[in-house]
Amino acid sequence: MEKDMTKGRPLPVILKFILPLIIGNIFQQLYNMADTIIVGRYVGSDALAAVGSTGTIMFLIVGFAQGITAGFSVLTAQRFGAKDNEGVKSSVANGILLSLIFTVLLSALSMLSMHTLLKLMNTPDNIFQDAYTYIMIISAGLGATIFYNLFSSYLRAVGNSKIPLVFLVFSAALNVILDLVLIINVKMGVAGAAYATVISQGVSAILCLIYIYIRIPSLAPNRRHWKLHGQESRNQLAVGIPMALQFAITASGTMIMQAAINLFGSDAVASFTAASKLQNLVTQGMMAMGQTMATYSGQNFGKGDIGRIRQGVKAALGTCVVYALVAAVLVCLLLKPALGLFFTGGVDMNSMLPWAKTYIYMSVIFYIPLSSIFVFRNTMQGCGYGFLPMMGGVAELIARLVVALISMAVGSYALACFCDPAAWLAAAIFTGVSYLFVMKDIRKKYENPAMASMK
Repeated sequence: MEKDMTKGRPLPVILKFILPLIIGNIFQQLYNMADTIIVGRYVGSDALAAVGSTGTIMFLIVGFAQGITAGFSVLTAQRFGAKDNEGVKSSVANGILLSLIFTVLLSALSMLSMHTLLKLMNTPDNIFQDAYTYIMIISAGLGATIFYNLFSSYLRAVGNSKIPLVFLVFSAALNVILDLVLIINVKMGVAGAAYATVISQGVSAILCLIYIYIRIPSLAPNRRHWKLHGQESRNQLAVGIPMALQFAITASGTMIMQAAINLFGSDAVASFTAASKLQNLVTQGMMAMGQTMATYSGQNFGKGDIGRIRQGVKAALGTCVVYALVAAVLVCLLLKPALGLFFTGGVDMNSMLPWAKTYIYMSVIFYIPLSSIFVFRNTMQGCGYGFLPMMGGVAELIARLVVALISMAVGSYALACFCDPAAWLAAAIFTGVSYLFVMKDIRKKYENPAMASMK
């Protein structure tokens, strides 16, 4: 089912679109949590720390994949908003071909550099081998992640946020089943968790592709579309590469933060990992709002309705403030019981809880600026502006780098935890100012009848 987001009151349109995304994102986090919970309870806290220590590397690799594929779908959303049906099909085929190229490049690069990367991140010796095993399997199966995100992005580009949810729920259930079988019954340890993730995402990708060809003919390319077009490739890469680099730059900052956390030992890493998983779960609505605004702004930009984009941003910001407050309360209330899910009774929870509390209590204060980043950044990206959102990632990187280096120099875990809030605040200010500039720039171009087409 397609959804035209250029009609109707912005807030109801946004809320109707975002609800399946929130549920889908939560399920995605749940099956990521399933890996860590089952590993922590059935393999041990060191294995949990090993999986957790690769979290920022996964964010780098998977984030780059998500960014590049989301960028490829921006052109699709704009052409859908402009009612260019032939252009939609052409952009889908071109994006798939580009994604095949990036799958090979990203998989090879990540696998070749992984050993060195883990060493640079101060990964503790007692968890190094498990961490290396886990992340190498994820890297080898990167194609499953790339194509699930690509096909889901295409469905969202035409306003369909429900079907990716259906396939994601199925994939989450499959991931948990495979975790239980491979980790508990087959005794594969962290390798079992990695294989479960890759297989479940691969199944989701295949289901999305089948659905597109059967039920969404407007997205299904014909034979004549299957070739790389120079202009379309340039348009998609012009948006996709900055979006991917924005993810990569942000992930580089979180890797620096993880390197600082790693200095405090496997207990600190395990506790931080568990707390981060809980926080990622309750903040999924913020990311869903970003995904929503990318589609909303892309379609309305394609139509040329700039005033409607502004109305949507105001509605989204108001919603995000309410959500951020609720999320802050929830994560504080759920922290202690959630930690119990990750560890067996043999682990001293009293020694784990202070590490987790330090990070969570410091982070919740900055949830409102965190939520605003997704609104501003994804709105600009939906309008085809990639450079300024990418520079927002640079602002995050600089903030994390400065705070992480100070924390490592003085040996302060609290300062290491402050890396995230500092990055969120820096990026929120930068992207907010950038959004005002972009809206002003778009208005000038639309007022100029001689403007070059950006569609």
